[in-house]
Amino acid sequence: MFSGPLFNILFMAIILLFAALFIYLRWLDLRKRPPVSGTTGVEFTIEAMTSFVKQTLHELTHSQLTDLGLHEEEYKRRLNQRSELRKALKNCISGDVHEKQYVKQFMADLLVKSYGVTEGNIDQAIPFADPRLLSVQDQFEIIFYLYKLQYGQDALSMMLELHGLAELRVLPGYGDEPVYAVTASDVEQMYANESRSLTFSEKLEIVVQRIYQQFKGFSVIDELRDQRIDGVSGGVSGILADESFAASYGLDPLRMLQASVQPDRKARMTESVWIFYRGKTIHMACLSFGTELELKRVCQNIYKYNHPGQLSEANGYKVNEMKDGSRVVVVRPPFSESWAFFVRKFDIRSATLEQLVTGDNAQLPIQMLRYLMKGSRITAITGAQGSGKTTLLMAMIEHIYPTYTLRVQEMAFELHLRKIYSRRNILSFRETDRITGQEGLDLQKKTDGTVNILGEVASDGVSSWMIQMSQVASLFTVFTHHAKTFRDLIFSLRNSLLKSGVFHHEAVAEQQVVQVINFDIHLKRDAAGKRYIERITECIPKEKEPLGMIEGGAHGSVRKMLGQFMQLQAEYYRRVHDQSSFSFRNIIEFRDGGYVAAEPISERNFREMAEQMSVEDAVMFKEFAQTNWGNGYGS
Repeated sequence: MFSGPLFNILFMAIILLFAALFIYLRWLDLRKRPPVSGTTGVEFTIEAMTSFVKQTLHELTHSQLTDLGLHEEEYKRRLNQRSELRKALKNCISGDVHEKQYVKQFMADLLVKSYGVTEGNIDQAIPFADPRLLSVQDQFEIIFYLYKLQYGQDALSMMLELHGLAELRVLPGYGDEPVYAVTASDVEQMYANESRSLTFSEKLEIVVQRIYQQFKGFSVIDELRDQRIDGVSGGVSGILADESFAASYGLDPLRMLQASVQPDRKARMTESVWIFYRGKTIHMACLSFGTELELKRVCQNIYKYNHPGQLSEANGYKVNEMKDGSRVVVVRPPFSESWAFFVRKFDIRSATLEQLVTGDNAQLPIQMLRYLMKGSRITAITGAQGSGKTTLLMAMIEHIYPTYTLRVQEMAFELHLRKIYSRRNILSFRETDRITGQEGLDLQKKTDGTVNILGEVASDGVSSWMIQMSQVASLFTVFTHHAKTFRDLIFSLRNSLLKSGVFHHEAVAEQQVVQVINFDIHLKRDAAGKRYIERITECIPKEKEPLGMIEGGAHGSVRKMLGQFMQLQAEYYRRVHDQSSFSFRNIIEFRDGGYVAAEPISERNFREMAEQMSVEDAVMFKEFAQTNWGNGYGS
C-alpha cells in the first residue's frame, strides 16, 4: 500500500496527465478549424469565412445535444434554438425575407463572436479602404447597399431612374442599335460619385450578404430578386465557356468553340443576369455568376418551395411559385441549351386600376373595366408576354360584386387573390402532374362558383372547357390569352374546339365562340416599355335570318318554284361557307397618348350589363354611356 504523501503525489500526477491529454486533444481540434486571429490576409477572406460558416452551421444543426450533459431546461432551450435555425435555413431559399434576415444575423454573430472578425481585419474580405482593389461586383454591392438603406425595396428602381439606366442607349459591345443594359462603367461612375466611408456594422452586413448568397442564396441575383421589380432571369444569353460542360449535355463542342474564338467580344453565359423592370428587359452586364456551376446551383435551388418534384434530364423543366407569390420557371439541358431560370413577380400593392391605367382621359377605360365586371361580361384580356395581363386581371377582380364566389384555375399560383381580397369567397386550383387543367375546370362546376377566373388559356383542352363553362357552369368568365388581334382570339378558340374534338364543323365551332365572348381588352407594350390598353373591343355575333320557304302549291308554276329552290340552296351554301359569323367594334381606343371613345356599345350588351348591375350602378352606367357615346341608351 502507498503511504499518504506518496499517494497524494501519484494522484496529482494522474490529474496532470489527464489535463495534459485534454489540452493536447483540444489543440488538435483547434488545428482543424479555420484560424481566428492573425493578419496574413488569408484568414479573413470570403472563402475562409464561408467555409467556417458552413462547418459551424452543420455542427449546430446536426450535433447530439444528449451528449452535452445539459439540464432539462437548458436542453429544451438548445433544442428550440436548433429547430428554429433548421427551419430558417430551409425556408430562406424560398423567398421568405424574414427567414433570410434571421440566417444572415446568425451568420454575423458567428463571424464576430466565434471567428473574430473586427474592424481591423474585415477589409481583408472586401478591400473597402482601397477602391482601386474593388471589383465591379464589390462596387455594385456597396452602392446597392447604400441605396437599400435609403429606399428599401425600391433601391434598384431608384438607382435605375436617377442615373438613366432604364433608358435606351447605344453601348460598346452591343452593336449600333440602342439597348437596355447596366455596364461596368456605369457602376464605376456611380461608385465614384456616391460612395462614402462605411462603418464596421455596414461593412459586416455587406460581407455577410456576400457569404450568404454564395452559401444559401441565389448568387448575384439574391438581393435583386427581393426588389420591387417585375422579374429577374439568368442563363438566357452568352456562350458556354466550358466546352466539357457543354459536351456533357450533348451540345456540340465545335460549335461552342467557334462561338468563343473571340472571347473578348463574346459575352459568357455566366454574365447572363437580366431584370424585367416596368416592361423593359435590362441586361445587368455588370454582374456575373462566375461559373456555370454557380448558375446551376441557383437553378437547382430557386424552385424548391413546397417540394414541386425533382428537376432531371427526363423532366427538363419546372414551373412553381415562391413563398412571396412570385412565379419561377427553371429549365435545364438537354431540354434547353443551358441551365436557366425565370422569376416573375407580381406587385400586389400596385394592383389597382388607377395605378395601372395612365394617360390622358384614363378614367374612360377605368370606368369601362369596372362596368364590365359589374355587368358580368365574359371578358378576355389579351396581349404579348410582359404586357401586364395578369396584373390587370388582379386589379379588375376588385370590381366584381363581393357577394359572388370566385373559382380560379392557373398553371401555377400567380394571382394570389386571397391575399388581396381576404374576406371574399375565393379558391384557386392549379395543374399538377396527375391533374390536368381540364379536370380542374370540370371539378369547379361542383364547387358553387359564380365567377370563373382562368389565369391563362394556353392549351386546346382548357380553351374548349372555358367555352363550355362560360355557356353553362358560371355567371361569367374572365381569362387571359396571347392573341394579337380580336380575329386571332376568335380563330384560336375556334381551332381549339376543333382540335379537342368538341366540334367538327368550323362554322359551328366559330359560332359557339362568338356567342360566348363579349369583350376583349388588348394590352400593348411599346418600345420604351410603356404599357397601355390599346383597345377595348366588343364582339357582335351576326344575326342570320331564316332561309324562308318555297312558295307554290297548286297554283304555283314549276319554273317559279325551281327558281326559289335554287336561290335558297345558293343562300344555304353561302351561309355555310361564310367566314364572317361575327363583327366587332372598338369601344375605346388609345390614340396619341390618350384614350378616346370610339364606337358605341351595342344595345344588346348595354341591356344585359344593366340587368346584372345593382340599381345604383345601372343608373351610373347609363349616365356613363350617354356622356361618352351620346343619348339613346335605355330609352
